[in-house]
This record gives sequence, C-alpha cells and structure tokens, in this order.
Amino acid sequence: MTDETVPDTAADDARHASKMARKKAARDKIMAGKSGEKGLILVHTGTGKGKSSAGFGMILRCIAHQMPCAVVQFVKGAWDTGERRLLTSHFGDLCQFHAMGEGFTWETQDRARDIAAAEKGWEKAKELIRDPAIRMVLLDEINIALRYGYLDPAEVVAFLQAEKPPLTHVVLTGRNAPEALIEAADLVTEMTLVKHPFRSGIKGQPGVEF
Repeated sequence: MTDETVPDTAADDARHASKMARKKAARDKIMAGKSGEKGLILVHTGTGKGKSSAGFGMILRCIAHQMPCAVVQFVKGAWDTGERRLLTSHFGDLCQFHAMGEGFTWETQDRARDIAAAEKGWEKAKELIRDPAIRMVLLDEINIALRYGYLDPAEVVAFLQAEKPPLTHVVLTGRNAPEALIEAADLVTEMTLVKHPFRSGIKGQPGVEF
C-alpha cells in the first residue's frame, strides 16, 4: 500500500467533528426557542402494527416519572393482555386500567351492544381526562369505535378541546382515525404496514400482539 492510498484518519476525524459542531449549533438554536409545555393530543393510526404498543410505551414512561396515568380500552377489554397484567399487578397505584370493550365488532356481532360498550368507555374516559391529577390518558383503539359510528368524532374532538386540562396528554390509537381528530391533534403518527406474519399463516402471539 502506498502513501497515496492510506486513509487520512486525522483529516476525516476533523471534518466529522466540524460537521457535528455545526449540526449541534443549529440544533441548539432551534431548541432555544422551544420553552413551552402543554398537554398534547396524540394520535397513533394507520394499518401497520404498533399503535397500541407505542401508546403503552408512553404510559410506562409516565409511570417511570411517577406521573399518574390511566388506560381505557375500547376493544380489547375481553382479552387477557400482557399490558393489562403488568399495569394492574405492578403499577395500580400510578395507572388506572379500565377494560371497557368486549372484543372486535365481528366477534360480538351485536351493534347495540358495541355502541353501549363504547359509550360506557367514553364516559369513563371523560371522567379520567377531567381529573387534573392524571397526566396522561390512553384511549386504546378508540378510533375503531369512531370509525364504526359508535361514538361521534365531533363530540370527542369538542370535548378534548374544551375540557381537557392544559397539561393533560391524551393518546388515541387505532386505524382509520377520523379527519377531524387528525386536524385537532398535536402529534399524528401513521404506522405503515410493510410486512406482517399473519399473511404467512402465523397467528397472533403473546408478547408480540398481546
């Protein structure tokens, strides 16, 4: 190997350090203008997996910060899920857990029953959101109830805008989030389906799906 082919490590390191210094200065300038705090409306939607998982990840963050929080499940209430086991058995002092749903609509096959369950869940959700001591409320799979018309999206949005305490975060999950909710939200994440084992004949498994 000749001298011409030997990498100039010192020069590369210097260029990298200079580039990162410029990036840090730009980032610090941006962050200097971000000083406000507010309770956020966060929506996790889309056809991809991970919407509820992301919501429960945020609930665990709240617990780690000793922030009181709550969960209302609009669909999976009949399921014995890992998150339900964990939160009710270990963190019941910080996180209220209300499983209000009775399964997916194709399982109950009873629209009136589904509507009643959704309305009951929404009443509990409003009670929890109104409590300023609760810093985050996860409304798991509420978007499904909105999509099927079990709840009125306009009513949900109006309540969040009018009655949510200023520092309370509300997370709403489920595919097909209505446009009114997306418009009102502070943060919207769309999970995109690229590949899923269900299409290859693999059923939902503990630790992955529930």
